[in-house]
Amino acid sequence: MLSTKTSQLVFLAIAELLAMAVWFSASALVPELRETWGLDGSGAAWLTMSVQLGFVVGAVASAVLNVPDRWPAPRVVAVGAICAAVANAAIPLLAGAAGDSAATMAISLRFITGAALALVYPPGMKIVASWAREDRGLWIGILVGALAIGSASPHLLAALTPDAGSSGFVGMASGVPAWHLVMYATSALSLLAAALVAGLTRMGPHVGASAPFDWRQAARGLTHRPTRLANFGYFGHMWELYAMWAWFPVALLAAYEAHGWSEGTARLAGFSVIAAGGLSCAWAGRWADRFGRTRVTSIAMVLSGTCALGAGFLFDAPGWMTVVGLIWGMAVIADSAQFSAAVSELADRRYVGTALTVQTSIGFLLTLITLRAVPVVAEVWGWGVAFAILALGPAVGTRSMLKLRSLPEAERMASGNR
Repeated sequence: MLSTKTSQLVFLAIAELLAMAVWFSASALVPELRETWGLDGSGAAWLTMSVQLGFVVGAVASAVLNVPDRWPAPRVVAVGAICAAVANAAIPLLAGAAGDSAATMAISLRFITGAALALVYPPGMKIVASWAREDRGLWIGILVGALAIGSASPHLLAALTPDAGSSGFVGMASGVPAWHLVMYATSALSLLAAALVAGLTRMGPHVGASAPFDWRQAARGLTHRPTRLANFGYFGHMWELYAMWAWFPVALLAAYEAHGWSEGTARLAGFSVIAAGGLSCAWAGRWADRFGRTRVTSIAMVLSGTCALGAGFLFDAPGWMTVVGLIWGMAVIADSAQFSAAVSELADRRYVGTALTVQTSIGFLLTLITLRAVPVVAEVWGWGVAFAILALGPAVGTRSMLKLRSLPEAERMASGNR
């Protein structure tokens, strides 16, 4: 029988997996939405960038107001999941009525979706921190692994819904365009997440009393040197992560189509590349608790940076591109949870929620640069160069984590394993 701690964290991980399905719901349908709305490359990029920007705005507001430290985190997560589901489902509901402004409306709704998800992910990490201590890296790793699988799920749903731009196997009977069904399905998953976290999840014993409002805590992550170095490790990681998640499946689809390979197989491959990170997050969490967060994050970033340098140059060999993509998918997210675990161990215990929200908000702000840059560079110089620029992030991140390892405060991480 599962312990209370284990059952609580399993419920939370499942809820996060389901809620994060709405994150890439539009990104997984870029080819179909470009055709439906006549989007150019910039418009297609904004379908993903608007979510990131919304997340940043929501996270900054949450951090300044100390939302995750002033209200029960499970309630905050549930509200965020409901709002994200509603905004996501509104896209197919309103797209037809919007006419020429459909794309603009969709981008606005994606922004709202991102802002709502800022109430789901960082408070979720606070819930984990309230239950886990010695094995915090493992459990935050499992949470981030759930996020990876949830983020990949729209690609799987799109693969299971043929011809998503018109009527798929379900749409044929219902008369509903199949891409609408993908959006509705991801919203339903997010609503299920809200019900799960509201009904079955609560805070653990390792949490302080509700903290008083203090806007200065929002800046501590950049003024306290150990926390700043952990954050810069995370920022380097984020420079690479979401651009890879958003554009590698698109590049893979283009490579498969260029060689006459099945579109459905390409979508399944794209799902597998992102979802593979679900396993590596859990493994990296266990290793980080045992061997140290700085060591594990550095190894993961060296591996992911190496993959970034080579993956796009394999466009003419889709099979090998897929293999390298799977390795990259495991490495690029494996370290993510450990930056969060590090900050939760280095920050003021009363304001852990705020510290984690500041970390994620700045990290997601950086993703806007590479999310926009990759397709622009790809059009001019190809996918090889486009993905190679992502290696800059792991290089900066590795340097920051090795510096953190040399500080005496690093002893506070991973039960003294740094």
